[in-house]
Amino acid sequence: MSLTTYKKKRDFKQTAEPAAGKARGGDQHIFVVQRHHATRLHYDFRLEMDGVLKSWAVPKGPSLDPADKRLAMEVEDHPYDYKDFQGEIPAGNYGAGYVYLWDKGTYELLESNGKPFDKAALHEWHEGNIKVVLRGKKLKGEFALVKMKGGRDANAWLLIKHKDKYAVTGGYNSEDFTPQRVIDKQRGSGGEKKTAASGKAAPKKAASATKKSAAATTKKTTSKKAASSAKKKPVKKSASATKAVKKAASSKKAVATGKKKAATEKAERLTRMKEFYKPMLTTLVDEPFDREGWVFETKWDGYRAIANVREGEANLYSRHQISFNDQYAVIKTAVENIPHNVVLDGEVIVLGRNSRSDFQALQNYKTTRKGNLVYEVFDLLHLNGHDLEDLTLLERKTLLEEIINQLNDPKVQYSGHVATKGLNLFKKAAKAGWEGIIAKNGSSNYTEGNRSLNWLKIKILNRQEAVICGFTEPRGSRKKMGALLLGVYEDGRLEYIGHCGGGFNEKLLNDVHDRLLPYVQTKSPFDRKVPSNMPVTWVKPVLVCEVKFSEWTGGGNLRQPVFIALREDKPAKEVKRELPKHIAMAGKKASSGEVAVNGTAVKAKPVAKKATAAKTAAKKTASKTAAKTGAKKASPGKSAAKATSSKAPAKKAASPKAPAKKAAAKATAKKASASGPVKKMAAPQKVAGENDRELVLNRQKVILTNQQKIYWPKEKITKGQLIDYYLEVADYLLPHLKDRPLSLNRFPNGIDGMSFYQKDLDVKTIPSWLKTFPVHSPSSNKMVDYLVCNNEATLAYMINLGCIEVNPWLSRTTKPDYPDYIVIDLDPGEIGFKHVVTTANMVHTVLEDYGIRSFCKTSGATGLHIYIPTGGRHPYETCRLFAEYIAGQVHAQLPGITSVTRAKSARLNKIYVDFLQNSKGQTIASAYSVRPKPGATVSTPLHWEEVNEKLNVKNFHIGNTVSRLKAEGELWADIIKVKNDLSSVVKNAKNE
Repeated sequence: MSLTTYKKKRDFKQTAEPAAGKARGGDQHIFVVQRHHATRLHYDFRLEMDGVLKSWAVPKGPSLDPADKRLAMEVEDHPYDYKDFQGEIPAGNYGAGYVYLWDKGTYELLESNGKPFDKAALHEWHEGNIKVVLRGKKLKGEFALVKMKGGRDANAWLLIKHKDKYAVTGGYNSEDFTPQRVIDKQRGSGGEKKTAASGKAAPKKAASATKKSAAATTKKTTSKKAASSAKKKPVKKSASATKAVKKAASSKKAVATGKKKAATEKAERLTRMKEFYKPMLTTLVDEPFDREGWVFETKWDGYRAIANVREGEANLYSRHQISFNDQYAVIKTAVENIPHNVVLDGEVIVLGRNSRSDFQALQNYKTTRKGNLVYEVFDLLHLNGHDLEDLTLLERKTLLEEIINQLNDPKVQYSGHVATKGLNLFKKAAKAGWEGIIAKNGSSNYTEGNRSLNWLKIKILNRQEAVICGFTEPRGSRKKMGALLLGVYEDGRLEYIGHCGGGFNEKLLNDVHDRLLPYVQTKSPFDRKVPSNMPVTWVKPVLVCEVKFSEWTGGGNLRQPVFIALREDKPAKEVKRELPKHIAMAGKKASSGEVAVNGTAVKAKPVAKKATAAKTAAKKTASKTAAKTGAKKASPGKSAAKATSSKAPAKKAASPKAPAKKAAAKATAKKASASGPVKKMAAPQKVAGENDRELVLNRQKVILTNQQKIYWPKEKITKGQLIDYYLEVADYLLPHLKDRPLSLNRFPNGIDGMSFYQKDLDVKTIPSWLKTFPVHSPSSNKMVDYLVCNNEATLAYMINLGCIEVNPWLSRTTKPDYPDYIVIDLDPGEIGFKHVVTTANMVHTVLEDYGIRSFCKTSGATGLHIYIPTGGRHPYETCRLFAEYIAGQVHAQLPGITSVTRAKSARLNKIYVDFLQNSKGQTIASAYSVRPKPGATVSTPLHWEEVNEKLNVKNFHIGNTVSRLKAEGELWADIIKVKNDLSSVVKNAKNE
């Protein structure tokens, strides 16, 4: 179609807009929405048809509310390449103003009637009735463009949203979904800055400073006087940036006070962001350790990625400068909303089952586009004209955390750390089936491109990258190929390290075989003859894979290698045999207070621990976990390490008089059925002739009384066994209780006895080491002292009072008026549980459609609890409004089986979608809390995939929760770090 009108209106010497560009052939057709701040703000809606972009100007912007019939004025066709245009159209030119790429994606016709796409689309355009299905980031579902007939303007159309699962009610404002930095941008700001997309001159963007951000953007000088002055003397750091770096570098306790001033002075000079940065690399060592001054992070299983973000445009690339912009476009788009010029270092991962990073799923993402893609960011190299590589790691991470928290996008996550306690994290990693952990010197600088002794990696199981040099013929029923022949480079030559035939399914075997065929050659890549009992097809040594294996043989080969995946981010020439260096306490070659790596000293303050024993134990655990899960490799999810406090719960130290070792509980966990109710638990050990126990926990003596008292008569479960259970799960439970006031529901004589609630503790009679939190009670007009449980000693004391269940507030003592979660409680009443499952999945769907992440657990009674993390940024009133609105949306979708009315008479045979739990002082059973119900059921976190017709809440109980945790890991490890954006939903709720 003709672009004559488009070209006549523009001077392409003056504007960066594309002059031409025809669509490439293919099955998918694109749509794009561009926010255009010209003389009047409007949104340009464009559909690809017949090689060009059919275009409409929508003054009020598109809407997801079917009640909004938005005027859309048809304008001239635009070239296909306009789909990527974003930037300033200079003053004096047609359409002068700023263009922002608001949304884009693919679309299809709702009714093609078997015609070729372009023919069918043009027919609907000629008819004045275009019906499409959009698949964008903001606009989804069915829309119609209907031409208005009989009006004065022949170009007037209406853009209308159809009623479907993506539709909203109560109005929709496109500006609510536009970044503030774009809204604040001034049109026609002048300047000669080139845009990233076009390379042509475009005005310099105005910086958008956020007062709350610790890293405020640098003010820019555009005057000729300043430019002239800059030629005569070094450029000075702007005052605002100086304050930002100083403020953020000093805002965390982790940054040593004496280093603050010196550290910020290192970033004094404004520097140009480089085009590419080479990431700092880790050194493999053989043992975990504890060290003051060091921090320990999750070892993610993905692709290392650097993100350069400049003026709202991002370049995402690998450690070898291979572009990830198209492959991981969703990450690129997410980081472009950072309102600063930054360089980030992190790992692109796919979060799979159990919220663990799944490398194979990441590989498949390229073709399937399926999976929860996340950018885990762990370092910051540049900020608003300041190179930060000379700052300490902890100073850089302090700035980074502020920036990522400000972005508040679930696709970009701050990868946190645990201070000092590397052994604890390593044990958790082994239990959860992670690949390993990373240890970093907190006071170290960033040494670009170097493999440093300040960054160490400790693996749970052995893994090695290898060059694929050939494959053998298949045997038996196997097809395509038998085993891969692997090698590594040593002194520039390929050395054979073994055959690998394990780890393949049929699809993976076919995929790898097909990838190898183009590289087939007749000559062996090895200098020497290699052993093989089957004919070999040799290939050029180009493709790299990763394998896991048990050990290196005496001859230097891999023992029992298992294929994991291809590693397309690694050049073959860089693949070398990776042998762990020995790490030990400071020795002859390392002064006191240092870590010695193969005799080289690395500064740190030691904490006495038996690292070797710890790793041996952890490896055993890892092997057991691998056997249980079919030897699946997994790493932690969005962040098990992030959710682990640097003040990890101390391990129990039993008094000489206390023989309780939790052996009974462990034995029971192994025997308990994961798919049926608890039968009977073994009796806890006790002091001879006594019914009491004495434990030393967190250096406090705790007396546990009446340990043989029966709490569940039918199951014969005792008070002592209940306490054993809670101590077994303490590491998983305590993070959910930390700093939260508790309401005590006490059952001193078990589930069949009398019970009572207690909120107010007598601080004069309880042990002095217990932590309480005073809250004014309006009803009694006095202060109430709530118990706060942050450690195992308090937990044991509380359960010993007869507290079968644990009921924390939704908010913490630090921000008591701002809950961390919103809870929707689904109570089945008289209706079948299958309807609870249906309702829970509808809640999940409604929240997902708003881009809101949620978590589900069994209530431990008869229903389900759905948690929506808020990041503690909204008061209870707002959260309750949100919950009520979502409950209403769910009820509108399922009116026959749900009710939002509290009165039982009005909700007979319906699921009660309870949103009323979201008030200050309200409590709900914690994750991993036992409930005072028959069967000793436990409120258990679930995978959303488990919320199906097979779910039975009675199958989660005190007898199998520990074994489930060992097999599945902590499913809610990162819940406290998730910060959903509730603004659009709250706005809709307030408008109703």
